[in-house]
Amino acid sequence: MSIAVLTALVGFAFVATVTPGPNNLMLMASGANYGFRRTLPHMLGIVGGVTAMALLVGAGLMALFDAMPVLGTVLQVVSVIYLLWLAARIAMAAPVQQGEIDGRPMSFFQALAFQWVNPKAWAMCLTAVTLYAPDRSLVSVGIVAGAFALVSFPAISVWAWLGTVLRQWLSNATRLRVFNVSMAALLVASLYPVLRMHS
Repeated sequence: MSIAVLTALVGFAFVATVTPGPNNLMLMASGANYGFRRTLPHMLGIVGGVTAMALLVGAGLMALFDAMPVLGTVLQVVSVIYLLWLAARIAMAAPVQQGEIDGRPMSFFQALAFQWVNPKAWAMCLTAVTLYAPDRSLVSVGIVAGAFALVSFPAISVWAWLGTVLRQWLSNATRLRVFNVSMAALLVASLYPVLRMHS
């Protein structure tokens, strides 16, 4: 892989992970409700999940979806149901003070597992492997996965930090409720462009 292609891959991975989507909207809500430190396992789970997905997509999952298109439909249905459930959970999150005691942010393993029902994560990995590892060799797939591992954490941490910036302002229960409902609505809306692309 040439330096120019590698640079393009890193740029793609950064833009794909820093732009709004289910992961980043949930991180912003988590940062606002629980703080940056308690959101770290969530962020690390995203990085681990996306990296593993890129490796497995390149190692053969893409061929499986090509051979059995019905799997893509099943994945879309499961993804929509799960994201709607998460949106409802965000919308009904407790006020900050109560959330610090009773609420629990997403864990490392929950965030890692979530990537498998995250339409944007699938779109990112399928596109990256198609464009930057068309031969699906171990080396090229490893480079794609490595690019996501390298840039994902700094890209997504911006969203958790933005949530913490709003944390003090959201100490008012009414403002927090409006924020959480807005984040839930945006999470649901984030499904539209990805699902439309695969329709």
